[in-house]
Parts: sequence; C-alpha cells; structure tokens
Amino acid sequence: MIKGINYWAFPPHADGTPLSGIEVLDRAKELGYDAVEFTVDGVGAVTPDTTEKEARTLRKAADERKIILRTLAAGLAWGVSPSSPDPAVRAKAVENAKRQLQIASWLGCDTILYLPGMVSACFVPDFAPQSYDLVQKWAAESLRAVLPTAEILKVRIGVENVWNRFLLSPVEMAAFIDSFKSEYVGSYFDVGNVMLYGHPQHWIKILGKRIFAVHLKDFRVEVGNLNGFVDLLAGDVPYPLVMAAFKEIGYDSAFTAEYVPATLGAAEKAIASLRIIERM
Repeated sequence: MIKGINYWAFPPHADGTPLSGIEVLDRAKELGYDAVEFTVDGVGAVTPDTTEKEARTLRKAADERKIILRTLAAGLAWGVSPSSPDPAVRAKAVENAKRQLQIASWLGCDTILYLPGMVSACFVPDFAPQSYDLVQKWAAESLRAVLPTAEILKVRIGVENVWNRFLLSPVEMAAFIDSFKSEYVGSYFDVGNVMLYGHPQHWIKILGKRIFAVHLKDFRVEVGNLNGFVDLLAGDVPYPLVMAAFKEIGYDSAFTAEYVPATLGAAEKAIASLRIIERM
C-alpha cells in the first residue's frame, strides 16, 4: 500500500506562514509516508506561478527522500469553475487546469485532481445554483478544452466526486468519463465524499479501472454536513469493504489521506490509521 498525505493536512506555522515544500517532504518522511500530494493554491509550496525550475527542485528533493509525487491537487476551481455561467470564468478555469497539468508534469506526477464544475456547493455561498443540464454541458466543454494538454504532457485528469451536487452516482460518473473516449480521463475517487448519498464500495466496483487516484477520508452520516468529516476510522466508512473492493479492481496506486482544513496532529493521526487500513 502506497501511503500518501495531502499538503492541506499540514497546518501553517504559528505566524500563519504556509509550510514550504521541503518542510512537508521532511515531515512526511519522518512520519513514514510513501507519497506526498502537493496542491496548487494562491499561496503555499506550489502556486500557479511556480516555475519549472522550482518544480523540478521540489521533485529532486522528493526523489532524494524517496517520497513519491504521483498526484497534484488544486482547489482553484471552487472560485473559478469550469462550469460557470460566465464564459470568461470558464476560459480562466481551463487555463488554470492546463497550468496545473504543466506543473504536474514538471513534478513528475501522473494525475491531477480535477473539479469538473458545480451545480452549487454549501461552502461557496455566493455561487448561485446552476441548472444541472447546463452544468453538464459546460463541464464537458471545459474538460474537452483541457484534454489535449493532458494528452501532450501525458498527465491524466482525475475527475473528483465532491460536494458539487453534480455527477452524484457512480453510473453517471462512469458515463461522463467514458464520453471523452480518452485514457487520460478517469476518476479521482474520494471515499469519504460519497458517504452522504451512497456507498463507496459500490462506486469502486462500478468505476473499476477508471479510478486513477484515491483520497481517503471518513464521515459520520448522521451529522450530514461538513462537520461530519472526522479522522480516519472515526466515522462510518466501511473500510474493510472499501479495501476489499480496491483489491478486487486491482487498484495499486497511492491512497492519500486528505484533511481540509488542516488540524494540529492530522498527519500524525492519519499515518497511524493508514497502517491499520493497510492490514484490512
């Protein structure tokens, strides 16, 4: 099992300064992680302005520590959505995704996390709900505009199931992915995100080889809102069934623990839970 940790799991310094990439790599190595997932943010270790030299320096540092950089996440699409009703915003979202692909290529990652769009989201209150059919249309158009860059750079696009009120079933997600007829479009499957309206073991078996990458989280269904996300193995995710499903489909890439926002001790607790999950 390749045990990974997401950059967002690491709280900033006491003065509010984000941890550098080297600091995160060192901490991940110390804790026993195999992989680190950096994120493209406005500020932090990796930003849209990260240069090729900076990315390759980070990649070299990871190699020296024997830390795998397999995926690159980003949260930019929550503010600049690929399915925005504004064509200018959609165009900017496409450029952001292309930039994410380029940085991922420099880092040596094989997959990016991609938010395809949103009907609405509880944590983006100023975004007016959009018609589902239009979101489907705009999301597909934007992804098709990004896809040639992915194919040139040979970096895959992992469409995430996330709280965007869009692609709400594994059957729909599979059909959306298959519509692009490209080996570079697949699923970035988040185990915890489906708990409010489905069962992750079902999603895994239906998506099968479409799954490029995995986020591990946990969720208490009875809470029913963002406060339901809890530490790994402290919620309702049926991890024995989940891991059996991953084995059944032959998934062999990283299992990345994701914590948003970061809490003190999150990375330390996550590695302990991942070691238990590994034995399931």
